[in-house]
Amino acid sequence: MTTKSMFKSTLRIVPAVILLQTLYFKFSAAPESVHIFETLGMEPWGRIGLGIVELIVAILILVPKTTWFGAIMGLGIMGGAIFFHLAKLGVVVQNDGGTLFILALTTFICCVVLIWLDRHKIPILNKL
Repeated sequence: MTTKSMFKSTLRIVPAVILLQTLYFKFSAAPESVHIFETLGMEPWGRIGLGIVELIVAILILVPKTTWFGAIMGLGIMGGAIFFHLAKLGVVVQNDGGTLFILALTTFICCVVLIWLDRHKIPILNKL
């Protein structure tokens, strides 16, 4: 395994693990998750719907042929998360020390790099 492939594998695994580990909190209606979506006025449909989308995104990111598509979707989801943290929730949510915000930023950055690395696989970019 080359250094480049190890780097790319790590870039795929990190956001997928972050997305997958948050599913437990969303699907079990953990108080922190419920608080976030109540604050945003999207409880429970937003919490459950976003959890389903995050599961799909994590799977797409892990499959090499669909990594680019999952990363684009992940970029959108994490862009929304970052926006709501900055606009309504705050960086620190319920004394988490900013952990959720840092995880959103980490996932966002990984998705940006994955999109860049797989840009040759994105159909619309091949037509330009």
